Amino acid sequence: MKPLVERLEKEYAGKVEFRRYVDSGDPIGDKLAQQFNVQYVPTFVFVDADGGVSGQPIVGGVDEATLRQRLDALK
Repeated sequence: MKPLVERLEKEYAGKVEFRRYVDSGDPIGDKLAQQFNVQYVPTFVFVDADGGVSGQPIVGGVDEATLRQRLDALK
């Protein structure tokens, strides 16, 4: 998943802000995981410009088309 996410992050730069949590005890990552109730990796949470969660989080691996669809739907 990492190569796909990195590629999309570059493609959507300036349009979508990506925040990653790596299970490493990082305080900022831990705060994000707690805020969005992330229990499994990978989990994709899509947050709109107003800070609201857009749709259901995706838990587990996901295909590129689904990620693009969810990213394109963010406003």
